[in-house]
Amino acid sequence: MITAIIVAAGRGTRMGPDVDKLFLEVGGMPVVAHTWRLMDQCSRIDQVILVVREGMESAFAGLAQDLVRPGKPWKTAVGGAERQDSVWNGLEAINSSDGLVAIQDGARPCTHREHVIDCLEAAQRTGAAVGAQRVTDTIKASDGGVLVAAHLDRSRLWAVQTPQCFRVEVIRRALGEVRQRGLRVTDDTAACECIGQQVELVEGRWPNPKVTVPADLPYVGLLLSAMWG
Repeated sequence: MITAIIVAAGRGTRMGPDVDKLFLEVGGMPVVAHTWRLMDQCSRIDQVILVVREGMESAFAGLAQDLVRPGKPWKTAVGGAERQDSVWNGLEAINSSDGLVAIQDGARPCTHREHVIDCLEAAQRTGAAVGAQRVTDTIKASDGGVLVAAHLDRSRLWAVQTPQCFRVEVIRRALGEVRQRGLRVTDDTAACECIGQQVELVEGRWPNPKVTVPADLPYVGLLLSAMWG
């Protein structure tokens, strides 16, 4: 069994007060509906779990009926206080400890389906894998955000994205360790460091932006148009 967990419990404060970026319309549908559709139409995914804010379940049921019309089983789980808690709740909704899971940001609607498959295959090999892109800009470190403190070798740097894919038992064990230690991680693969689990980098061949600020929407719309026609 291969499950997609779409993390859709955040609001996205950088969009501005009272703006839910996941429900901003682009290409004729809310952002999160595109993300759901890409996972529903990925040939390797068997079921989809959407982790949503409490009280939003009916909104996602409406998306399913009116826009997404999923062909694969789906259900919702209630999000937690932090992202790692939301992912944990999504994992708890998986009925088996076997199989693979692809964890996807709800605000990342342009992930290519072949990239999802590449990440799943890497997770099967290694236990954990993450979609990533090589850093192409020159990167500087700063202690206070004003002056340059150090130059970083970009040949060793990668920008990690989603999907982040795992054997189910691996990510459950990793996040369980994080919870037991009372740690906070903003990235699912970071939890793997707590149990010594290697993570395979899977270089993306297609743009895979995350909707973070309003200026992202026109670019995302162009990419979605190219993907779906």
